Amino acid sequence: MHFENQPHIPPATPSGSIASFTSMDTPHRAKKHRGSYNCGRCGLPKKGHVCHLPPSTTTTPTQTPTDSSVSVSTSTSRPPPPSRQQHSNLRRALSFDDTDLRCESSDIEIDESELDLFDSGSGKLPVSCMWEILRRLPPEGLLAAARVCKGWRETARRLWRAAEELRLTVPPRTQLVFVGSLLRRCTGLSRLSLRSESDLDATMLACIAFSCPNLEVMEFSTSETLVNRITGDELGCFVANKRCLRSLKMEGCSNLGGFVLCSSSLSTLWLSDLYCLSKMVFNCPNLKEISLDFSRQENESTDLIAMVDGLGRSCPRLQNIHVASFRLSHATVLALTAANLRGLRMLSLVFGTEITDASVAAISQSYSKLELLDLSGSSISDSGIGMICNVFPGTLSRLLLALCPHITSSGIQFATAQLPLLELMDCGMTICDPSSQNPTCDESGDFELQMTFKNKLHLIYQKLIIKHSRLKKLSLWGCSGLDALYLNCPELNDLNLNSCKNLHPERVLLQCPSLESVHASGCHRLLTGAIQSQVSNNLDAMENQSPHKRLADGSKRVRVPLFLSQQPYDEDKKRRRIGSRPCKVLVD
Repeated sequence: MHFENQPHIPPATPSGSIASFTSMDTPHRAKKHRGSYNCGRCGLPKKGHVCHLPPSTTTTPTQTPTDSSVSVSTSTSRPPPPSRQQHSNLRRALSFDDTDLRCESSDIEIDESELDLFDSGSGKLPVSCMWEILRRLPPEGLLAAARVCKGWRETARRLWRAAEELRLTVPPRTQLVFVGSLLRRCTGLSRLSLRSESDLDATMLACIAFSCPNLEVMEFSTSETLVNRITGDELGCFVANKRCLRSLKMEGCSNLGGFVLCSSSLSTLWLSDLYCLSKMVFNCPNLKEISLDFSRQENESTDLIAMVDGLGRSCPRLQNIHVASFRLSHATVLALTAANLRGLRMLSLVFGTEITDASVAAISQSYSKLELLDLSGSSISDSGIGMICNVFPGTLSRLLLALCPHITSSGIQFATAQLPLLELMDCGMTICDPSSQNPTCDESGDFELQMTFKNKLHLIYQKLIIKHSRLKKLSLWGCSGLDALYLNCPELNDLNLNSCKNLHPERVLLQCPSLESVHASGCHRLLTGAIQSQVSNNLDAMENQSPHKRLADGSKRVRVPLFLSQQPYDEDKKRRRIGSRPCKVLVD
């Protein structure tokens, strides 16, 4: 079907009508002619013209490559579509500066007869080429491209339908109808990341639940100054209705009060900023990963023992557990060990000052296959590190013991020597300088306290020697009690020495040829200069690894190229030298 006078803006249906776009199977496509140069509404030339007359009520059928129909309905109370200038204001309703529209299914079925669908004026453009061009646009660009012509509108519609992941930033004073209209375009959406710059409430949950029926991954993030008003009952209702939901991550959960989560599909759950929960019921038999970050307020009163006991009964498949709370204690650890989670591989109990070496012994007896152990902020000592090394030498690859004041350099050295699979270790704020925490004493101070401080001066400054073949990341941030550091780690690529202000430049030796970044914020200039010179020398040493050979008379040895040497040529070493990057020393 061909219309002689087509309007330059696609006509819309009147209020209450439905425009159906269906596929038309025509054996021979009629040749397209150039349309009229005048507006189909008022008759004025189209060039530079914005028509203010209401659109006509005729509907234009659009051919689609697939045999499917899509119905677009308008509300009876909605006014006629605005002009192009008004559309530009609607495009700015959502901020897409930090968004990413990913269409992983880039291959679409296109008939050969549709390769001349788009006429750009100077020549025909294939549908596949137009698809590759439009799929690289951000959402706001895709919305603008849909108003160019019928072919672009149809391709944009199929792109929205093929989108599987969408990241949105909702600015303040944004009407919820715009968010819902955008989400309803993505009929195949399975992963949604939403960042709200205004207060979050249950209406947003209802909008997402209605617009995304097949949602599998949901992430909510808010600013620290904003309030998440979603309650526990509303969250439980959302999880119960989304039967395809596999992962849920939400920030700012300070108003939940208590919740009951029932889902047979949920496998990952992250909740942060939890505060004074009266009840926590998890009926998720397939849950494998849980992260619960509680508020740091002193009056936080959640019963963690009951929570851990419930997890053990209703979530037997848990593999990764992370709990951050000041109320963590040895009794909580005992409840966790009694849960008998046989598949547990990663355990993180952070800020538990009442977790001691006895807690480490209980963990070691119940869970002997841990790959990650995080006891940052606890009260364990070198004895606890010894128990960890005795139980997990064949499995543990990540050990985090930051903010543990009873750990010394001897314990850190013992851990690196006894854990051959270790790849990541965090010992930040473990070896601290007491004089920096108590710089002065009161004039009426206790004499015995001053003498005890003087007797422990020899423990303030310690040296650390680490030799490990697999360690990749090492964090010693805030270890102001270190004055000497010797590292021999060929695989180490990230080193954190922030605020290690007492390290002596002449007592730092870094034999780490794979280093890519060294964080040295808060260190003096002599130390950063020594680190920079050492990492530069390591890079030069890697580049100058040519073999040596004596002259014919045996007088002296000279360096010869690899192709003249009799040793076999190692392609892997060459690639390593070519791909090596200079190390960056990051300083404020």
